[in-house]
Amino acid sequence: MSAKAIREATGKALLQKNLPAGVCAPCRYAAITEDTQWDALATQHPWLLTEKLVVKPDQLIKRRGKLGLIKVGTDLAGAKAWVGERMNKDQKVGKAVGKLRSFIIEPFLPHEQKEEAYVCIYSHRAGDTILFTHEGGVDIGDVDAKALKLDLEIEDQLSVEQVKEKLLVHVENGPRKEKAAAFIKALYDLYVDLCFTYLEINPLVITSSNVYILDLAAKLDATAEFMCKTKWGDVDYPPPFGRDALPEEAFIADLDAKSGSSLKLTILNEKGRIWTMVAGGGASVIYADTICELGGSPELANYGEYSGAPSEQQTYEYAKTILTLMTKENHPDGKILIIGGGIANFTNVAATFKGIVRALQQYQAKLVEGKVSIFVRRAGPNYQEGLRIMREVGKTLGIPVHVFGNETHMTAIVSMALGKRQIPTEPAVESHTANFLLPGGQNAAVMKAQDASDQSPRSARKASTSEPQPEVKVVHKELKQLFHKDTKAIIWGMQTRAVQGMLDFDFVCSRSEPSVSAMVYPFTGDHKQKFYWGHKEILIPVYKNMADAMKKHPDADVLINFASLRSAYDSTIETLAFPQIRTIAIIAEGIPENLTRVLIKRANEKGVAIIGPATVGGIKPGCFKIGNTGGMMDNILHSKLYRPGSVAYVSRSGGMSNELNNIISHNTDGVYEGVAIGGDRYPGTTFMDHLLRYHDNPEVKMLVLLGEVGGVEEYEVCQALQNKRITKPIVAWCIGTCAGMFSSEVQFGHAGACANAERETAVAKNKALSESGAKVPVSFDELGEMIHLVYRGLLEEGIIVPKEEVPPPTVPMDYNWARELGLIRKPASFMTSISDERGQELLYAGMPISAVLEQGLGIGGTLSLLWFQRRLPPYATTFLEMCLMVTADHGPAVSGAHNTIVCTRAGKDLVSSLVSGLLTIVSIFFFFFWLRAILATIVPAIANV
Repeated sequence: MSAKAIREATGKALLQKNLPAGVCAPCRYAAITEDTQWDALATQHPWLLTEKLVVKPDQLIKRRGKLGLIKVGTDLAGAKAWVGERMNKDQKVGKAVGKLRSFIIEPFLPHEQKEEAYVCIYSHRAGDTILFTHEGGVDIGDVDAKALKLDLEIEDQLSVEQVKEKLLVHVENGPRKEKAAAFIKALYDLYVDLCFTYLEINPLVITSSNVYILDLAAKLDATAEFMCKTKWGDVDYPPPFGRDALPEEAFIADLDAKSGSSLKLTILNEKGRIWTMVAGGGASVIYADTICELGGSPELANYGEYSGAPSEQQTYEYAKTILTLMTKENHPDGKILIIGGGIANFTNVAATFKGIVRALQQYQAKLVEGKVSIFVRRAGPNYQEGLRIMREVGKTLGIPVHVFGNETHMTAIVSMALGKRQIPTEPAVESHTANFLLPGGQNAAVMKAQDASDQSPRSARKASTSEPQPEVKVVHKELKQLFHKDTKAIIWGMQTRAVQGMLDFDFVCSRSEPSVSAMVYPFTGDHKQKFYWGHKEILIPVYKNMADAMKKHPDADVLINFASLRSAYDSTIETLAFPQIRTIAIIAEGIPENLTRVLIKRANEKGVAIIGPATVGGIKPGCFKIGNTGGMMDNILHSKLYRPGSVAYVSRSGGMSNELNNIISHNTDGVYEGVAIGGDRYPGTTFMDHLLRYHDNPEVKMLVLLGEVGGVEEYEVCQALQNKRITKPIVAWCIGTCAGMFSSEVQFGHAGACANAERETAVAKNKALSESGAKVPVSFDELGEMIHLVYRGLLEEGIIVPKEEVPPPTVPMDYNWARELGLIRKPASFMTSISDERGQELLYAGMPISAVLEQGLGIGGTLSLLWFQRRLPPYATTFLEMCLMVTADHGPAVSGAHNTIVCTRAGKDLVSSLVSGLLTIVSIFFFFFWLRAILATIVPAIANV
């Protein structure tokens, strides 16, 4: 999540610290918690004893005055009594019920109603907007109707004159107007500098002598912490009112901060019966939607997601945290654990499932006691091995474990778990992912899929045994298509796996040349990197700087940016300086919003399309794919992404784009092009940018839109449908329909997936799309059926004509991947029976390194595992440590003592042992004295003998 709400006390502290002196009165306040010592508080803030006070809760509660949650004009004793009556007491605010635990006390400011004003600043895609009305306070009413508005574009500088001319129209000329103008300008400058995303002050008291900030609400862009940490200090982001922050949530948040992956956890109902462990930001929302649509919202215990290829250990920690919460209390009807996800693009499903299996085995007894049932659905790289592992552990846990792959609709396991659908017999397990990749296996898989799915539109394509022929296409510039058969790309970052995936896709699409021209990696010198092109090996140049790559590869017009969130902005700005680049894909998640909006502005000025940030990219079957889009080769072949279909889609979620590939390929003749615009609040290109491209392309016959809660971009599609700018059939669905069923605000997996108004909810968007003419299913479960229905209609009208099915060439499998799948074996060059570093965690004599640390084996215990391959008793490990301590210093005295100890342990008598030590050090001392004499040019006496 990027925009995070902060406490009023935090906001006032930031203003007090960073606003220029003299633009407003100092913000005086005292923060109160249940641990506050009132005597010490009065000493710290003496004005508490001398002034009238205002006290109110500080827990992100809106309209506190109307709720009777403000005490005005009291003294310290009255404030203490008022807080005491409410501290840790339940309070209902809207649908949410929570306990009051945080308060703020401020000096009471006597003033007249006419001195109250209202000011609000909020950010949007195009820039920032300032709202101001000279009438503020609790009864302000409809702000949008009453307030004056000033829109500022990205990087615009606000002047005092603009403020006076646009916002202070109804404020009389004089000192009061001058004070207000200076304050609003300073406030906006601070807003931009400190990366606020929302800032509201109501009332703002403006007198002829000063400006006073009374009530404040604010949000910060949390992704900008690395830029603003010194100005922010330590910022606490409280949970929405009605939901307490649990230590388990804090643990996962800390794990997420230390990981390159995404790990999120929100506890909705600790006593809930339905728990989820879902992979993918978009998929996690869809699972929550489905649970709520089937009546499970009162029992939904948590929302969360893990994505971005977490390690086995990270997944284990995540799963262990959820199982700890889940097994605290039993439920009379038992509990349900849904381990779900879409079709992964690059996450190794087997690796993540190994971490989950470790946690399940650790909690086996509690799972049996709690009568837990587990439902699993997952696909992606190495998913067959992951499902096999899950099925095997299911046989030993003693609880029902139902496991499904991509042959089952993504959310079907939810209706199975809730008893709304019969649980089918688990399908026969295919041998391995490699069945698609080995010679002969692919054709068999194609025929098997056709035989098993006679009703699938894909069977309408006629099979052919002829050699694949590259499809010749004429690119019409007026269509403004981003990718074609000859698209060339430059890759920023040493992403060898993603590059190899692109080359394999090129080969299976029968491209004549690779789509990757070069790579840029500033941290190494210029060199060449080896990759596979089918059966052959090729070299791709790697450059240290962008200018060299652009100069030597002028035909490259796409840049795929794998830079980190800290460097993605700079590398993208650098790329925009080269006119040859028409498209930039930014993969990184968590780029500060102010920087993203600058990128959008610069790209628009230069006519460059940006896909992302926070995206996996996009794919144009038969032509080009960005990075890891489409997943492994088995999924590319399974979804027939090696040749174009007739359906083009656009999605926010990168993970769900692969699920859409699967759904569309099973219900139509396949995908023509698909783009995931990214989950951040401000994606570089919008739904409409791509839908219009698709619509204007005669090869595209129907459109699919997968939107989500948050933002208003979907309403542009509604307007285009109403204005007949889009006339081709479009199937649309917005995920996040469950948001309105929760009593408190929930931030879903994507930064932009949070509704700030009724208009931004998924329910409102789906209704508007339907009323505008889009084909909107009842739920995501029926999305495939709706797509199939529209496609069948186009077939019957003759708009879509089935084409001949041409099998693609076979792509060899990499050795390392084949070994990971267990398909091949090779004699090891070196073997050891002591340590094993092949897995996710180092093993010493079979013991994980984490267990060595947790059990405190120490140096002696570790040496016993490495040297003796077993745990020795304490007296032996103590002796090993003593020997190490004695021999750690190799001085003469220590060596003598060491030999004495060795002789004693060997059973020699005391005199013999002592002599052994003395003889050891005598020769060393003699050498030192002789060396000193030589250096001093003294002739030793022994020389005269």
